[in-house]
Amino acid sequence: MRRIRAARVLAVVLTLLGIQLTWFLSPAWACGCGAMVVDPARRIAVSDEQSVLRWDGRQEQIVMRLTVTGDAHRAAWIMPVPHRATVRLADPAVFDQLAQAVAPVHRTRHHFWPRDGDWPFDDHADGAAAAPAPGAGAVGVVGRQRLGPFDVARLTATDPAALDHWLRANGFTLPARLRKALEPYVAEHWEYVAVRLAPDAEGTALGGALDPLRLTFAADRPVYPMRLSRLAGTPQSLGLYVLAAHRMEPSTSIGGLPPRTVFAGRLTAPHGALGALAHGAPYLTALTQRFPRPARISGDHELRRSGTDTPVRQVVQDDELDRIAGIPAWLLTVAGLAVLLAAAIALAAVRRSRRPVLPPPPVSPPPPLA
Repeated sequence: MRRIRAARVLAVVLTLLGIQLTWFLSPAWACGCGAMVVDPARRIAVSDEQSVLRWDGRQEQIVMRLTVTGDAHRAAWIMPVPHRATVRLADPAVFDQLAQAVAPVHRTRHHFWPRDGDWPFDDHADGAAAAPAPGAGAVGVVGRQRLGPFDVARLTATDPAALDHWLRANGFTLPARLRKALEPYVAEHWEYVAVRLAPDAEGTALGGALDPLRLTFAADRPVYPMRLSRLAGTPQSLGLYVLAAHRMEPSTSIGGLPPRTVFAGRLTAPHGALGALAHGAPYLTALTQRFPRPARISGDHELRRSGTDTPVRQVVQDDELDRIAGIPAWLLTVAGLAVLLAAAIALAAVRRSRRPVLPPPPVSPPPPLA
């Protein structure tokens, strides 16, 4: 047990060291859907990223909410999109509704004999828990707006150097690694959504959950940009909700482990923020995927209709010890058997003590001598 705990402590320490090294060695933080750029003297990390992709056959929407930590007072978030996009603030309640929709079903499974975690085997339980027609060489600002704490610019560019110019004009430096990672998008004439993040209070570091943004653009097939995640220095996890007319799946694994479908099913009478987003795209698919080596990410996730609309839902088996009046049934059974055995032994002893003692047979006199 000491070795297991020591290994866990070592794993946590190494993870923290990896995060610190990532902060100090790279001023660009790659998330599942874009990249964050900060002042090289500052650091920022995205501790949580939630995304939902909606596609109705003609138009795609991506709703994202990032939770950030660090000491940066401002940052820029770069998001490539295949067509010109509109940007709006989204309702954060949609993520709570999605989490409720895909929550696992809990079923109780009773067991008679005690297991690890049940008395008397609970003394060592440690509570460990079992995711853009651009002008040559220049940036075209096709729109700029203020959305809450965000200064949003929609840009076109044919050369990453043009994006570099815009970032410098707004107080940021385009890292060389990010410039190279953007080249495939430039070659395919994608556009960019560049968002300047700043907290509401002057001089306050960025932190906590940011307001979610909703990007809308034309799409003849659903695509989730992932290429910039190649920049990440630590293993990455993808958690993606997909709303469409049918169950969806990634076309390939793009260099990660095989994607898993943790939920699939039609939403019945969704309401509120989720109801508005799911209108015309009522089938929800929840996907997860691990990328142990982000440098192997080979492209963006292109999604396609699955061969079946069979529902999928996780089932969590909650093991529960059988009890009678709050007392473990096995303990009552063992105690009862012990009492019965003791009673049987006592009864046998009493019967033996009450058994009459027979007198010895008479001794016959010796025969007379002749």
